[in-house]
Amino acid sequence: MHRSDPAVTASTPASAPASAPVAALVLAAGGGRRLGGRPKALIPYRGRPLVEHAVATVRSGGCTDVTVVLGADRERVRATAHLPGCRLVANPDWAGGMGSSLRAGLAALPPEAPAALVMLVDTPGVTPAAVARLLAAHRAGADLAAAAYGGRRGHPVLIGARHFAEAAAGATGDSGARALLTAHAEEIALVECADVAVPDDLDTPADLARWSAG
Repeated sequence: MHRSDPAVTASTPASAPASAPVAALVLAAGGGRRLGGRPKALIPYRGRPLVEHAVATVRSGGCTDVTVVLGADRERVRATAHLPGCRLVANPDWAGGMGSSLRAGLAALPPEAPAALVMLVDTPGVTPAAVARLLAAHRAGADLAAAAYGGRRGHPVLIGARHFAEAAAGATGDSGARALLTAHAEEIALVECADVAVPDDLDTPADLARWSAG
């Protein structure tokens, strides 16, 4: 039985060790207005909900601590999606845009997390290989990193812990981490991923048909 809309569910994992790994932050709160009003988290993709696919991607890429931000129809998402071991965070302000989800997710991360790998639920073309490359960039010293496609910045992105407060402060409307990344453009390690991933969003029925057929 699920609690009625807690900020963070009881499935929160135990505290991370001192040498904590990069935390994955899956933003899955969208309402899917152009996809018939179904929450994006539950859009079926290759036999399972998108949110399950996103979580599997970040875990296969090397993230062991996973936080998922839910919004639209979140109680149904909790009841339907299989997300064992994930930290589930409710964003009651999800309709205001992605920024509120980023703020909610960053606030829920373990205090020991050295960085957050931010994954959007509606980018099914992002692969574990792309996630692994960003984690490798962080291990090599990058405090801000982003997957790049033909040299152009895309998703996912990695944000070092010292930037969390600034990222949250600039996360308004649908901007997500854009203000942070713009302010620190010269510091971002662009990690080319075009050979292993596709950055396109899944926003419309046509997108869904194309991805499902792919």
